[in-house]
Amino acid sequence: MTEARGTAAPVLKWAGGKRQIVKQILELLPTKIATYYEPFVGGGAVFFALYNERRFERAVIGDKNPELVNVYQALKHDVSGVIRALKRLKDQHSEEHYYKVRATIPRSETARAARVLYLNKTGFNGLYRVNRSGQFNVPFGRYDAPKIVNEPRLKAAAEALANVEIINEDFEVLAAKAGVGDAVYFDPPYLPVSATAAFAEYYADPFGIVEHRKLAKVFDGLTRKGIAAVLSNSDTPVTRGLFEKYQLQIVSVSVRRAINSVATRRGGVGEILVTAQSTPPKRRTAAARRPFG
Repeated sequence: MTEARGTAAPVLKWAGGKRQIVKQILELLPTKIATYYEPFVGGGAVFFALYNERRFERAVIGDKNPELVNVYQALKHDVSGVIRALKRLKDQHSEEHYYKVRATIPRSETARAARVLYLNKTGFNGLYRVNRSGQFNVPFGRYDAPKIVNEPRLKAAAEALANVEIINEDFEVLAAKAGVGDAVYFDPPYLPVSATAAFAEYYADPFGIVEHRKLAKVFDGLTRKGIAAVLSNSDTPVTRGLFEKYQLQIVSVSVRRAINSVATRRGGVGEILVTAQSTPPKRRTAAARRPFG
């Protein structure tokens, strides 16, 4: 049985986070992975769970959101500095200070990361939302005692990220790096569940139907190469149509979503997990790949 480290966990509250269904996702991924790729890392629940179980030798995570990627890079390179900066923000915390921090983007990697973590813990409902100019626009959250600094969790995350490649790239670029023996998990901004629902905006460029069609082609390409891939998305006719050829490999799950600017839209929602794990005759073993770290 794989020995679990049991310490690393998400440091951000992220819309669409996978903490509730991590177990189901892990069951669909290989037990031994040479290099694990996650192009839409978000809060990183799946990445941290795989790390705790020592399921991969190497990992490459990324996202198109530069501020999110910077958080992970800063934790990797200077977790002590991030913690010190967060403590300073905690000491000054107030509604007025929140808006001052929201309006200012520091120059250093460390201070930028602390800013995102602070806004994430103190903003309304844990939302991360930007406008078309890329400016964070979530209002102040009225919490009695927000947990702004969780030092043990930040240090555990830094340890998990120590030997990980972290990139700010499109999902196609990251997925193209994968080879046989590797595994890829896709958790894109979801397709809207209705005609009136909007695409989530985690960065300035919306992720629409064109991008989802492109993602379906990338997923199909990995399958043809015999690379293990898992994808999560909303359970809609459009989503199922994009992955029609995998209909026997689609798992339906119900997830309670607490992060939404509209209270009536929080609660149980239907999602799907699409999996493809075909194996060609010659599969490179994990032992043949460069060791993680």
